[in-house]
Amino acid sequence: AFKSPVKDPLNSNGDPHTRAPEEKVELRKKVTLLRGISIIIGTIIGAGIFISPKGILKNSGSVGMSLVVWIACGILSLFGALSYAELGTCIKKSGGHYTYILEAFGPQVAFMRLWVDMIAIRPAGLAVIALAFGRYILEPIFMPCGVPEIAIKLATTIGITMVMYLNSMSVSWTARIQIFLTFSKLLAIAIIIVPGLYQLFKGETKNFENAFEVNTVDLTGLPLAFYSGMYAYAGWFYLNFVTEEVENPERTMPLAICISMVIVMICYTMTNVAYYTVMSAEELLASDAVAVTFAEKLMGNFSVAVPVFVALSCFGSMNGCLFAISRMFYVASREGQLPEVLSMIHIRRHTPLPAVIVLYPITLLILFLGDIYSLLNFMSFLRWFFIGVAVVGLIYLRYTRPDMPRPFKVPIFIPAVFSFTCFFMVFLSLYSDPINTGIGFAISLTGIPAYFIFIHFERKPKWFQKLSDSVNRSLQIILEVVPTEH
Repeated sequence: AFKSPVKDPLNSNGDPHTRAPEEKVELRKKVTLLRGISIIIGTIIGAGIFISPKGILKNSGSVGMSLVVWIACGILSLFGALSYAELGTCIKKSGGHYTYILEAFGPQVAFMRLWVDMIAIRPAGLAVIALAFGRYILEPIFMPCGVPEIAIKLATTIGITMVMYLNSMSVSWTARIQIFLTFSKLLAIAIIIVPGLYQLFKGETKNFENAFEVNTVDLTGLPLAFYSGMYAYAGWFYLNFVTEEVENPERTMPLAICISMVIVMICYTMTNVAYYTVMSAEELLASDAVAVTFAEKLMGNFSVAVPVFVALSCFGSMNGCLFAISRMFYVASREGQLPEVLSMIHIRRHTPLPAVIVLYPITLLILFLGDIYSLLNFMSFLRWFFIGVAVVGLIYLRYTRPDMPRPFKVPIFIPAVFSFTCFFMVFLSLYSDPINTGIGFAISLTGIPAYFIFIHFERKPKWFQKLSDSVNRSLQIILEVVPTEH
């Protein structure tokens, strides 16, 4: 489709053997077990646990019930993660959801997923985490006043630019910084859990006394509490976006996924226990940023450090998220569903530079012009819909390709339960917010004409071919990238 024979611009005399670096230009296998764990934990734990654990409490109705929801969502997410561990070990290509849908259901469905990701889900998601980063990094400077909106947007832009630059420059440094940020995140959580549990063991249990009051449990709110919980755990699939860069994927992927999920589950549940020890349910619901309120009650002046930790946590999420998603665009371009330049790699730095920076303009546009939160409302259910489709793909592949090598295999009920959960959440969005969900569906349906215009029709007009060739060539020269050697 987008493919066209592009001459290597770094090599003027046309001889393929005179390219400057002699080594092979490709993405290296640089993701070890520790780096894999830090990608998953570092991307799951964003700002949510520090700012808004109240969505679950509000909808579940009682302290005890909210802890049950946290644990249940963790187990369900673990089911999803195990399904993805099987998919990642039997389909050894990067690209996450996109690759699995492509393998199971073909290019049309996969392109729909890609289209929705490209124009809405990813830029909006990145912008939201970046905005939280911008707000919290400036909070200590402006305390006790509010931070002006324009300052937040500028800090956010700087944050996004830094993450883009880091990912374009080096895979190793991106991974090292991710490990550092993941440790600082776990440290921040320990700073909350340890004093909280200390208070609990001292006998501060008054907030847990009627933890399971039945009369306050609101059954209609429970699905919405689950929605918030699943959202808090979302991110367990990011290692699957970089499968090709993982060392020894058959062992590393399942291990990294299971270890990360257990750590995140323990962190989330204990953090909530710590919050409830120090704050009553009413105080928690009234707070704008729960971790800051917690720190003010327990640690006095030290609470200034909390926003800094939250900002670091958001930066880690942005970093992991971008590292993973750029690989999806890279793979999609290799499959011929995106312009060819996106599957090229920088000749010296060995990073998929064009795939990293392609989100930059769209994210900044949405940041300054769009209404991010309504975009996320349109899109969050689509995300679950396509994850559900990918996991159904696992069950489907069991029957259509039974002889596929599967080094890691999960019992069939795990993907079945998980995909049911995903579709249940989509149904719930339709029921509770039909207008936004309808708009989201409408946005995703624009993928159908896009598929036929850009991909399906082989015979492009001459001017279109010429234009795309010259754009590809100029970008190759400006960005110093070359096609990968298979």
